[in-house]
Amino acid sequence: MGIGGFFTSKFRAYSNSRQIKPYFCARKENNMKRINEYKKLFGVEKEIDLTTLKKTYRNLVKEWHPDKFLSGDPKQVEAEVQSRRIIDGYHFLVSIAPETHEANLANYTETINVAGIADYHHKGMLLEITFVDGNTYEYFGVTPQVYQKMINSDKINRFAKRTIYPNYIYRKSKKSSEEV
Repeated sequence: MGIGGFFTSKFRAYSNSRQIKPYFCARKENNMKRINEYKKLFGVEKEIDLTTLKKTYRNLVKEWHPDKFLSGDPKQVEAEVQSRRIIDGYHFLVSIAPETHEANLANYTETINVAGIADYHHKGMLLEITFVDGNTYEYFGVTPQVYQKMINSDKINRFAKRTIYPNYIYRKSKKSSEEV
């Protein structure tokens, strides 16, 4: 066995033991915790269906509305926390639903193709990109390694178009600036 064969066999053994994944897919499950938590709360198995989500939301709100409990009842505090969680989860799941993406696809496509990146922030596994046109989008599952490659890239827009936009779940952020 030559030197090349030696290194190839060692690399195969190392990669099989470490289960090496592409850098843009690594540890996506960590940031997916919030998505999975909300899906579990609403009983969503796979795809998000807005009509089913809305029915489930209404039923959960009826069940956990704080006014349903008497003041001083220990369940009232729990109901307030749970109702906030239900409301946040509903709005979050609606914002990442395929139907919502389809409805906003033209605006999103125009933003990522025409408007350049004005600002960006990375926290944990969330990348928030603000575009020149004032729109802000959040991308879930962006690892620190991918973010580091993005900021070290000499063409950030090109890197984002090739690596960020097609590979990560996104939603339009509420922080989008209004046109004056």
